[in-house]
Amino acid sequence: MSITEKDLYRDTPVRYLGYTNEIGEAFRPVIKKVFVHASYAVAITYVLADTADKSKKQYDNRKILGGGLRGAAVASGDTLLWQMFASVIIPGFTINRICWLSKVALKANKVKGPVAKWGPTMLGLLAIPFIIHPIDRAVDYAMDNTYRKYVK
Repeated sequence: MSITEKDLYRDTPVRYLGYTNEIGEAFRPVIKKVFVHASYAVAITYVLADTADKSKKQYDNRKILGGGLRGAAVASGDTLLWQMFASVIIPGFTINRICWLSKVALKANKVKGPVAKWGPTMLGLLAIPFIIHPIDRAVDYAMDNTYRKYVK
């Protein structure tokens, strides 16, 4: 991919599809579980589409060192692992725990009404922009010191 070429899955609004499960987790207290599960399906579909895209581009780029089948396998593994941890697993768990802890805190303080119902959801939604970059950096660090260290 050239420097000027946009990555559809990372440089455009399509990237937000990777965050749909965080939105589902934030709304978990007020929606049916089927919608939370559907939000994970959207996010995982995004991850698989990005993985297929990176793998195909690497496979087609045989002139560059690392292209072909091995390059495609490495790119596929890297993208799948990175996206699953940075876009689905860690953020989903984080938002789930933020919402759960805020619900517990509100209940312990005997808060009722709309604040008790919608407070955890609002807090979960507000947390999303603050958790994304630290999680991305942590996953990069972990992968640089594990997977990427051994497959390159």
